[in-house]
Amino acid sequence: MARKRPKDPDILHGHHVVSGPELRAAMEAARDADETARVRRRVLHNVVLVLLIGLIAAGIIVALAIINGRLKIPTAVPAPTPVSTCPASMFDYAPNDKINLNVYNSTSRPGLARSVADEFLARKFVVGNVSNINAGYRGVAAVVSGAAGQSAAFTVQRNVPGADYFQDGRTDASVDVILAQDYKALAPPEMVDQTPGKLSCPRESRRIADPDKLPVIPAAAPTP
Repeated sequence: MARKRPKDPDILHGHHVVSGPELRAAMEAARDADETARVRRRVLHNVVLVLLIGLIAAGIIVALAIINGRLKIPTAVPAPTPVSTCPASMFDYAPNDKINLNVYNSTSRPGLARSVADEFLARKFVVGNVSNINAGYRGVAAVVSGAAGQSAAFTVQRNVPGADYFQDGRTDASVDVILAQDYKALAPPEMVDQTPGKLSCPRESRRIADPDKLPVIPAAAPTP
């Protein structure tokens, strides 16, 4: 007859019976975990508190500096209103034979200055210098004069559709015509508007002029 195996005191109905020491160990482990979590939360709270105090202190310092004038807050400066340098005067169309004119070619087209100068001569303008130059201007043509030559420049500009007017520091009444890449032709003589009007000045949105190169001085170049 088989002998009965002695009962294991740690097993009851197939389940492990927790002993007193095991229970105490589990409780101590739980307390340790709770304590660790509390310490971490306390450290985190302290860090946040220090940062908050630092921000408040920095805000107070900056505010005092602004109040005392030691710190200036940059403000947006409104863009200056563009000032027109275009003469506002009305001009009458002057007789062609009273106008001293210089014709310059700033394009890569050979002979352009000479051919246009001949057209001005046919219209009775008094043509002086005819040359090739390097000019910091892009557009149709630049009409350049001093203050004394504004009326003459107005007449010249009426013969060159799309030209822009520039004023330089010369004291005589001479006028320069600087032909640029967009130049096509003079207005037909019978189509030239001879009614009074104003000079047409640079349109920066469409043309570019380099003021450092005005007044334009003819550069050494082959005969146009």
